Amino acid sequence: MTLALDIRGVSKSFSGTRAIDDLHLSIPQGATYGLIGPSGAGKTTAIRMIMSILFPDNGTLSVLGKGSALEAKDRIGYLPEERGSYRKMKVGEFLAYIGRLKGRTRSQSESRAQRLLGHLGLEDVMQKKCEDLSKGMLQRVQFVAALVNQPDLVILDEPFSGLDPLSVRLMREVIQEEHRRGATIIFSTHVMAHAEELCQQIVMINKGRKVLDEATAGLRRQYDPRRILLTPLDPQARLDALHTLPGVETVATGAEETVITLAAGTDPAGAIRGIAERISPARIELARIRLEDIFIRLVSEGASEESREQLRTHLQGLST
Repeated sequence: MTLALDIRGVSKSFSGTRAIDDLHLSIPQGATYGLIGPSGAGKTTAIRMIMSILFPDNGTLSVLGKGSALEAKDRIGYLPEERGSYRKMKVGEFLAYIGRLKGRTRSQSESRAQRLLGHLGLEDVMQKKCEDLSKGMLQRVQFVAALVNQPDLVILDEPFSGLDPLSVRLMREVIQEEHRRGATIIFSTHVMAHAEELCQQIVMINKGRKVLDEATAGLRRQYDPRRILLTPLDPQARLDALHTLPGVETVATGAEETVITLAAGTDPAGAIRGIAERISPARIELARIRLEDIFIRLVSEGASEESREQLRTHLQGLST
């Protein structure tokens, strides 16, 4: 397996505080990885070390088979968290300049920039100055700047931050297109739905340490066998009978669905049959573990290493 990124035992401290602590991460070429975690977890520090903006105190980094991103810079596209552009330049000139810095000709850069801008609903901005664009339009232009050199590795730090839903959807489609082209995609986000939808693998960092590194496909197949979601066929159905079912621990009625929690060791298939016999269901299913639920459980204040290890064991057990 050829790796686009190989991080081994990397650590980084600032004023005695560990921002990244013994990070190990291997990303195959052509994969899409989501880097998630709360604010201050270390995501941006990790990305800056990958980009050789910062250098680790310990450990080694390999980017596209090179000893650092500096040796592979023409093959990398990077959208930093702190956006930047030459505001007095016209959009076309700015993007052509970025492309030339990455080894592309002016005609190659302009052609690709025009096509990407068209995908993002900005086909008419090439002759406008960057300073004349709205914040959201300029952010999409900066996104194009990260892709104008047709990079093998795309690194996006919070690419959807502050954008309207339409812009997010258009950028998401471009990211998916870049992945189909064969690019390796790494992006950080606070929005769990984006990570679940776009990424083959989810990496979660909390307090500088990697606490989760799981395939998204595996996470989506995992269910919590203790929670059942029920939408009655009759919205006025009385749910009292569910409390007397063997194995039912709690019944919580919400505006759209009822959540039934089972006692430990209860057979969920049997419980579903019993529930359906008493209440005709419009929908009944096991509750899927959501990435958001995992995120909250892992980063909850006061969570111990023991509890994190228990969750990792639980996830591994569900995927076998």
